[in-house]
Amino acid sequence: MNHQDTIVALATASGIGAIAIIRLSGPDAIAIADANFQSIKDKKSLRDQKSHTLHLGHILNNGRTIDEVLVSLFKNPHSYTGEDTVEISCHGSSYIQQEIIQLFLNKGCRMADAGEFTLRAFLNGKLDLSQAEAVADLIASESEASHKVAMQQMRGGFSNEIQLLREQLLNFASLIELELDFAEEDVEFANREQFKALIGKIQLVLKRLIDSFAVGNVIKNGIPVAIVGEPNVGKSTLLNALLNEERAIVSDIAGTTRDTIEDEIIIDGVAFRFIDTAGIRDTKDVVESIGIQKTFEKITQAQVVLYLFDAAQSKNGSQKFKIEIETLKNKHPQKQLIVIGNKADKISSNEMTLLKSLIPELIPISAKEKSGIETLTNQLTSLINTGALHNNETIVTNSRHYDALLKALNEINKVDEGIQHGLSGDLLAIDIREALYFFGLITGEVTNDDLLGNIFANFCIGK
Repeated sequence: MNHQDTIVALATASGIGAIAIIRLSGPDAIAIADANFQSIKDKKSLRDQKSHTLHLGHILNNGRTIDEVLVSLFKNPHSYTGEDTVEISCHGSSYIQQEIIQLFLNKGCRMADAGEFTLRAFLNGKLDLSQAEAVADLIASESEASHKVAMQQMRGGFSNEIQLLREQLLNFASLIELELDFAEEDVEFANREQFKALIGKIQLVLKRLIDSFAVGNVIKNGIPVAIVGEPNVGKSTLLNALLNEERAIVSDIAGTTRDTIEDEIIIDGVAFRFIDTAGIRDTKDVVESIGIQKTFEKITQAQVVLYLFDAAQSKNGSQKFKIEIETLKNKHPQKQLIVIGNKADKISSNEMTLLKSLIPELIPISAKEKSGIETLTNQLTSLINTGALHNNETIVTNSRHYDALLKALNEINKVDEGIQHGLSGDLLAIDIREALYFFGLITGEVTNDDLLGNIFANFCIGK
């Protein structure tokens, strides 16, 4: 991939809109834009204008006006990419967009690859690799929590923490390498007690970052929640109550839901993906049987299972529901299980007290009347430890970073064992170099074309 030429792409979403932005970046970006731009008020060329200025005028193609536009000028190195950059705000007609892009392609630009503007920002030192990846996360964020984490990482919160650890470890690595040069004198430049304290500190930080991935993964991808239970207990009504819309068909006929229905809502800044499943029962209906099979699949895929039963039926045998709850717990011990007694408005307070004595974790609700829903949503959010998020602590959301942190911790643990067993500096140096390598993978000090290709291939064109 040639990163010395000038690239162009649509920076806004494709399609018709009020405004579209076309971005150029590279050594000839200003010259190419200037050759096809005529200012309305200022007769100076764009090359003679100051950086970070706006210019109103027309884009011309051989004297023919394509559109009246607003040109934003950013001169290197003070731009997003670190190169000369021009952004052209034109009217959102698809025809106008294509005409302007085609004009610049004919004048010497190349169409940008996916994420190439951000890739150039990384290559030019405007962002490190973890910050560049956070740009994609920010674009994809659909909740307050995912937005907050992406913003923190894009501003360098995560990479600064890793960089500090790397620098401290690198200083000691240099001293240990120096000891190797004076091996015959048997001198010790790296104080082993201080080094051991540093290793302990690094272990604590790495473990905290690794543990944060459980929350970070939830924040980034949302939490799949399966609503399960027998037919006609109100699963679809509960889904509609949670979404506050008539998303699922509600009927008194058993087996109405024959396929899974999914939708997502944001609760306290965290995305929850609710899955309404087919009622679990013995049936000879082939289609309903397929739906029930999908129910069991969704239970396996979900992180949280809402087990819903008809509280009004409990007076006829609540022991049955307790057995079903215990069966679910035994079959899926890793799942968070929330037990909900629906149609609680149809039983007396004494009957509810008796039911809760048998099933202490029960949350009584009336999905139809939308009572008890807030208690349920509070229970859902309590399952997620968002304390780190609210305290602005670093949270790992990227699986590549998580893998590198695990490998770095493994090497640091080897160094710790080596210090305890009094290993020589040359043997310690091997594990230290490996740990530094994995730190470098996160921030981009260590890269290769395949790694960069995989990361930036997931970006949109124009970013």
